[in-house]
Amino acid sequence: MRISVIIATKDRSDYLVRAFASLEEQIGAPSFELIVVDNGSTDDTKDVVKWQSDRGRYSVQYVFEPEPNRGKARNRGIAIASGYLVLFIDDDVQLPPGFLAAHEAAHSTGNLVVNGPILNVPSYDDRPKPALANYSRAFLCTCNVSLPKAAIDAVGGFDEAFHLYGWEDTELGVRLREAGVHWRFAWDAYLWHIKTPVDNTLEVETRKVLERARMARHFLEKQSSPRARMATGAHPVNLLRARYLLPDSLLAIYAGLATSEKAPEWVRTLARGQFLDGMYARELVRVLDEPPGS
Repeated sequence: MRISVIIATKDRSDYLVRAFASLEEQIGAPSFELIVVDNGSTDDTKDVVKWQSDRGRYSVQYVFEPEPNRGKARNRGIAIASGYLVLFIDDDVQLPPGFLAAHEAAHSTGNLVVNGPILNVPSYDDRPKPALANYSRAFLCTCNVSLPKAAIDAVGGFDEAFHLYGWEDTELGVRLREAGVHWRFAWDAYLWHIKTPVDNTLEVETRKVLERARMARHFLEKQSSPRARMATGAHPVNLLRARYLLPDSLLAIYAGLATSEKAPEWVRTLARGQFLDGMYARELVRVLDEPPGS
C-alpha cells in the first residue's frame, strides 16, 4: 500500500459522501486505502462508511474515537495505516482527479512533508484553479498534507493535549522540522475546501477562533520561540492592541456589519475578518494572563 488517506470526521456524513466520490474518480493514482476516524458522531456516519466499503471501489477502514479530539482521532488513524505515506484531508473537501497522483509524484525524494493548495469555495459547483493567493508556507496543514508514516511515528504523532480547535498540526510541523524532515509545496496537489455560508456562520467561526486562542497557550508552552509568538499573535504589538484598542463597542460594530444584508459583500467580508481577529486577540490575552497550571 502506497498511501493511507485519513479523514477525521464528526457529524458530517453528507460531506463524506462527496469526498468518497471524489476518491473514486482519481486517475493514475497509486495504491491507496481510506481510513475514516469517526470522532464521536451521532449521525449516520458509520452507515455511510459501511456503504462506501461495501461498494468495493477501494479499501475502507472505519475507526470510532468517542472523545472529540482532532489529534487523538488522527493518531488512531495513523496507528492502523498500512501505507508508506499518510495523507490527511478534511471531510468537507472535493478532490480533482489527479490529486493522489500529484501527492505521489511530489515525494520524489524521501523524508518530505508535502502540502498542496487549499482553495476555499462556497459550494461544490465552484472549482477554480490554484492562484498565487493559494500559496502557503505552513509546514503542515491537515486539510491537505502527506508525509511518510515513519516520519510521523518517529516524533510521536499529534499532541493530544490540543483538545480544542487549533494549532495541533502546526505544533506537529515544528517537531517534524526539528527532526530534519523537509518541506515541499506541490501546486498540482490542490483541492477544493467547501465552506458553505450555512455551515460557516459567524457564530461557528467565532467558536473556532476562541478555541484556537485557548490552544495557543499550550502551543507557546511547548514552543516559545519568536517565530511561534509571531504565528500565534503573542507578540507585544498585538497584545497591546488586544488590551487597549479592541473595545466591546468596536467589535459590536464589526459584528453588525458582518451580518448586515444591506452592507456590500466586500464590507461584510472585511468586517467579519476584523471581528474574528479581534475576538481571537482578546481571548489570547485572557488565557495568557491566567496563572500557570490553570
